Amino acid sequence: MDRKIISFFTFGLLLITIGGIGSFFDWDKSMIFIGLGLTMESLALLIFAWKRLKKR
Repeated sequence: MDRKIISFFTFGLLLITIGGIGSFFDWDKSMIFIGLGLTMESLALLIFAWKRLKKR
């Protein structure tokens, strides 16, 4: 896999983890971190799918 895809994926997981821990402690901004994490995960998925389709 490409390093950019792995980077987006791991950064998304980190943001989701921070948001999950923040929501456990009733942090107001935790949903923003979860949303950004899901956005990064979706971006990694789109880049991965685009590269797969481009190879064909």
